[in-house]
Amino acid sequence: MREVAERAGVAMSSVSRVLSGHPDVSPAMRERVMAVVAELGYQPDLLAQSLRRRATRSVGFVVGDIANPLLAEIVKGAEQALRESGYSMLLTDSEGDPARDADHVRLFEQRRVDGLMLSLASEDHADTIDVLRQFGTPAVLVDRELPPEVGASAVLSDHRTGMRDAVSHLLDLGHRRIGLIVGQPMRPSRERRAGLEEAFAARDLPATYHVVEGSLSPDHGRNATRQLLELDPPPTAIVAGGNQLLIGTLGELLERGMRLGEDISLVSCDAIDVTELFTPPIAVVRRDNREIGYRAARLLLERLADGDTGPRTELLPTEFVPRPSCAPPRA
Repeated sequence: MREVAERAGVAMSSVSRVLSGHPDVSPAMRERVMAVVAELGYQPDLLAQSLRRRATRSVGFVVGDIANPLLAEIVKGAEQALRESGYSMLLTDSEGDPARDADHVRLFEQRRVDGLMLSLASEDHADTIDVLRQFGTPAVLVDRELPPEVGASAVLSDHRTGMRDAVSHLLDLGHRRIGLIVGQPMRPSRERRAGLEEAFAARDLPATYHVVEGSLSPDHGRNATRQLLELDPPPTAIVAGGNQLLIGTLGELLERGMRLGEDISLVSCDAIDVTELFTPPIAVVRRDNREIGYRAARLLLERLADGDTGPRTELLPTEFVPRPSCAPPRA
């Protein structure tokens, strides 16, 4: 750093402010120092900086299942926001195991991350809740709800409205027997079920729908679809409450030779490539996954910059997109 200061003709304190991203630096000063940094190939000692500041400029992200394409998009959005503010991301994958959520939070505590982002495998795992309460680091939940005493901010998706619109569309087409497949009882599943119930209640219709809960996996999607189709009478429309569930549902329907929009109608929650490329294209309740990650990271960065003024919650919209996979039921 001393050589950078000498070459640039500035004080070492000025070099320090430039490298730390301090706002009280003129554009000319920043340009002069960074030109010398590039010329010398200087790399600042991040460990030493973090010890001086008592901040690592890093954020830990606990993900329940990174194999889920939706979560991969959310992570990309979060990483963009963190990178823009000079923060790095440490990512862990719990592979659907709630016990790993707690272990990963402890790992990030040891790493002394400045904040946490959490897309947990479970909302009611006692060990995870306890360690978060003890850790006390600013945290943002991604589409999850935890007890208020955890003190976490949250970015939530309006699943209820999107599902209500999707089911209302099916009801408009004449469907009355509708099957909904959801994952474990966490916020997205609860809100999607509530949207289904509200759509029926708004028309004073009897509850002729059927909901099947389970793991958020293709296997559950296939097994639940089989279970629904073996009802007497079976549903005329199915809603797959998640992109991973959709894969299993499609597998079962194709194995039975059932045609979408003819033998059965189908809606998917969350848009993935197959929903547009399938023939016919599949109706979806979609959301902007990258925006979810970006907004969650910004919410965390605001708490870090403001000296942690307390938790806030943002609700982001969902949108139902009708497509030919939905048609009037057969007589």
